[in-house]
Amino acid sequence: MIPIAAKAHLPSPAQAGPVTFNQSELRVIFGLYGRKVASGEWRDYALDFLRDQAIFSVFRRSSEVPLYRIEKTPRLARKQGEYAAVAASGLILKRGSDLARVLAVLDRPLKIVR
Repeated sequence: MIPIAAKAHLPSPAQAGPVTFNQSELRVIFGLYGRKVASGEWRDYALDFLRDQAIFSVFRRSSEVPLYRIEKTPRLARKQGEYAAVAASGLILKRGSDLARVLAVLDRPLKIVR
């Protein structure tokens, strides 16, 4: 049993701030984003910082649904990995603990299908 005085110092979920991307994570994400914008594939992005998840959404046009979402979910860090690349359909393309390896699935060049 935790004494009452000790309970006052425990952070509650309401007091904890939103999950965010740190500077090194943003550097990796914007590196990929810059390459895709330069090639004309991506045009806009959005950042969402929720209580349990941070989301970087990528758009082809700003009026459409996101093409991809790059999600950071810290509670999955010890299980499946805290990073995920998710397609517009909700399909998880790759999940892991190394952001650069997860984003590699989005960095492949487009192929022309005839």
